[in-house]
Amino acid sequence: MSRVEKINSALRESIRVKEAIAGNEILTLRIEQAAFLFIEAFREGRKVLFCGNGGSAADAQHLAAELSGRFRLERRPLHAVALSVNSSAVTAIGNDYGFDKIFARQVEGAGKEGDVLLVLSTSGNSENILRAVETALSKGMHVIALTGESGGRLASMDLLLINVPSSDTARIQEAHITIGHIICELCETALFR
Repeated sequence: MSRVEKINSALRESIRVKEAIAGNEILTLRIEQAAFLFIEAFREGRKVLFCGNGGSAADAQHLAAELSGRFRLERRPLHAVALSVNSSAVTAIGNDYGFDKIFARQVEGAGKEGDVLLVLSTSGNSENILRAVETALSKGMHVIALTGESGGRLASMDLLLINVPSSDTARIQEAHITIGHIICELCETALFR
């Protein structure tokens, strides 16, 4: 396969995944529900916490920035934080308590009832994500999980699952950002227009 064919194949597959989401009423309703949870939290003066590993950590930071900065509209900032950005906290917690607790410990300290935790995990099986979800649920927080097709172990938890219909990590992460951008736009429209 030539480089041009590889490029076109990747683009077509990315489009296919997004078309599959658009054609799935359950997934589109879950995206709407996720936006509603964000909107209600912000209206009540609550916050949204994000976490993920690797590329998903970068996506968590990206989405938190869209809310705490701005997405499309000039407006007041919204309280949104990515839990991976404080390298001192992440390394201290990892060293003192173990890598599986790097997010749960922060959720325990910063999360309050009615806040939202959005986790990104292509596999749905990352131990540190699972522990963060358990901690958030025990505090009465709302939890949204963006995953790949199977949902992994997150699929069996009491949360709002948005499982992208793909098993390809790159395509899943591309869809996660698209879904995140949609949620940001719905929030801005509801809160500031």
